Amino acid sequence: MPADYEVAIVGAGAAGLAAARALMDVGARFVLLEASGRTGGRAFTETTRFGQTWDLGCHWLHAADTNPFVPIADALGFRYRTTSTRLVRNLWLEGGWAAPEVANAAADAVDAAFDAVRAAGETGPDEPAQAVMDRAPAGQWADLVRHWFCLMTASPPPGISTRDFAAYRDTEFNWPVIDGYGALVRAHHAEVPVELDCPVTHIDWSRGGVRLATPRGEVRARTVIIAVPTAVLAQGRITFAPHLPVSLAEAFDALRLGVAEKVAIGFDRDVFGYDERTGVTVCRSGAATVNFQILPGDRPVAIGHVAGPVAGALLEDGAGALADAVRSALTAAFGNDIAERVADVRATNWAGDPLIGGAYSCAVPGLAHLRARLLDTVGDRLLFAGEAARLHDFSTCHGAHLSGIDAAGRALRLARAAA
Repeated sequence: MPADYEVAIVGAGAAGLAAARALMDVGARFVLLEASGRTGGRAFTETTRFGQTWDLGCHWLHAADTNPFVPIADALGFRYRTTSTRLVRNLWLEGGWAAPEVANAAADAVDAAFDAVRAAGETGPDEPAQAVMDRAPAGQWADLVRHWFCLMTASPPPGISTRDFAAYRDTEFNWPVIDGYGALVRAHHAEVPVELDCPVTHIDWSRGGVRLATPRGEVRARTVIIAVPTAVLAQGRITFAPHLPVSLAEAFDALRLGVAEKVAIGFDRDVFGYDERTGVTVCRSGAATVNFQILPGDRPVAIGHVAGPVAGALLEDGAGALADAVRSALTAAFGNDIAERVADVRATNWAGDPLIGGAYSCAVPGLAHLRARLLDTVGDRLLFAGEAARLHDFSTCHGAHLSGIDAAGRALRLARAAA
C-alpha cells in the first residue's frame, strides 16, 4: 500500500464504504481498511445456502420515502416490497392462533406503548422507557410490548432512553429488500477499492496527520475516518496515542449495541402453504417470543427474530440454544411434523462477533445527548462515522451511509487545509 493518503478509513461497513465512494468520486487519495474478509459489516446477504436470499443483518429500507438506498435500488434493479410499517400479523398465543380482532388489539397495544414513550421523550425528562410503561401498563400484552421494544432497539425497556427513542425519525414507510439489503450495499460499492483482512490495531495522532498500525505495515494519512461500531471502540480493540478524550469514551459507553439475532430455518418442501411473504409472531409463556418472516416457495425459509436479554441469555447458553428456541417456537405454532422437513439452520451471532459487538446503538437513559459527541472532530484529523453517529436515523443502514458521506466531506476539507 502507498504510504501517504489524504484520508484513511477504518471499517468497510455501510458508513466506511459510503465514505470511500464519496472520496473516490472526487478523486481524493484514500485507503479503506477492513479487518474482516468481506465488506458490508452488519449489511450481509446470503444468496445460496437456502436457495433463497436472506439478510443476516439489516433488511428494511427504513424511512423509505427519504431513504437514499431506494433510488439506488431502482437504478441497480433490486426489488423491494412497498408495504405499511405494521401489517396485521398472524399471532400465535398459548393454545392457538389469535382471532383477527385479538391480533389487532395486540398491535394496538404495541403502538400505544411506542406512542407513549415517544411522547414522553419529546416533552419530559430523559428517563427509561420502562418508567413510561409502568405508568400505563399494557396488561395482558405487557410481554409482547416488551418484545417489540427489544426488536426495535435491541435493548430492554429499562435500558432505553426516552429522549433517544423520540429522536428517531420514523416516517412509517419501512420496506423489505427482497433481493437483500446487504447485497444492495455491496453492489452499490462494487468499484470501491478495499484492503480486506487488514485490521487497524493502533492509531497515533500525536503529531501532524495520523499513523495507523496494521499487519501490513504503517499507514500514514492526514485524516482518518473511524467507521467501526461503538462496541469495538468501547472495548478498546483499537488503541490511540494520545488517548481519546474522556467525553468520547463516555459516548461510546452510552451508545451501547444491544442484542438482536436471527435464525433462518430452511425446509425441503412447502410446509406452510403461504403464497407471499408472511409475518408470524409466536408468543408463549415461559419461552422466547419470536417474530418470523416466512419466505414462501417449494423450499420455504422461516427467519426467526429474537432480541434483547432473552436473545443474550440464549447466546450465553452455548452453541445451538438460540436455534433450538426458535425451532421450538415454530413447531409450537405449525406442529411437530414440520421438524422432519428441516433441511438447514443458520443462526447469527452479531453480539459475539469481536469486529461488531452487537446489533445497533441505543442510548441508555439520561445520556441521549451524548450521541452528538460522535459528530465532533478530534484534533482536526480524527472523525467518526456509522449509524451511531446520526441524531435522527441511527440504528439504520441508510443512517450509516449518510454518516459516511458527511464524514468524507469533512475529512477531505481538513486534509486539504492541512496540506
